[in-house]
Amino acid sequence: MPDPLATSIAALQEMIREAGTIAGFTGAGISTESGVPDFRSADSPWMQNKPIPFQLFLRSAEARREAWRRKFTMDDLYRHAAPTRGHLGIAALVAAGKMPAVITQNIDNLHQASGLSDKQVIELHGNGTYATCLACGRRHELAEIRTRFEASGEPPTCEACGGIVKSATISFGQTMPEGRLRAALELALASDLFLVLGSSLVVYPAATLPSLAKENGARLVIINREPTPLDEHADIVIAGEIGPILSRIANDL
Repeated sequence: MPDPLATSIAALQEMIREAGTIAGFTGAGISTESGVPDFRSADSPWMQNKPIPFQLFLRSAEARREAWRRKFTMDDLYRHAAPTRGHLGIAALVAAGKMPAVITQNIDNLHQASGLSDKQVIELHGNGTYATCLACGRRHELAEIRTRFEASGEPPTCEACGGIVKSATISFGQTMPEGRLRAALELALASDLFLVLGSSLVVYPAATLPSLAKENGARLVIINREPTPLDEHADIVIAGEIGPILSRIANDL
């Protein structure tokens, strides 16, 4: 009897060989294999350290103080996380010229750590490895921010303009940068294969991208441990670990 997983992987390998432009789309599932906790599991540490809503962060110094406390608590949980075989498989597809960039919902910088440049990673929800001033846009490094915060107990302000400094992530209630969303949409519509890796496809507007690509004629492949709302529309659905699957794909390039 044929192995269903092997059959699906073989079909995906053929789709990749035939594809001219692949859009990669990654969610928490690709990074949980690195030890980065996802957001929705019942026992997730994010449940004890929930991100502070953006408007509350802006209004309250106490909320900003608590936001930074939670931020550094979470950072300590996965500071040693390294790219998985899944991240390296994505990097191999980019290096092979098959994938112009990867669209990610993750904030952990692991795609860049796998060898991709910032231009090859479209970060829809920002990046948690540095901070920015909300007033002037100046970048602030977290090590320096943490030293100041732990010494004073006060939320950091920009040394250039005195503005509020925030982790460079997109918080609940914060507007997603238009340029990033536009770049993701352009890649989705240019693709003839849209590859979802480790996303539950329930966070919008990011979750609209696979549907738009499919409606525009792209093949849709979903690799995720749990079912997603788009499984019935996908050409292939593989329920499994991303790292081993993409490692086999990379070896085939």
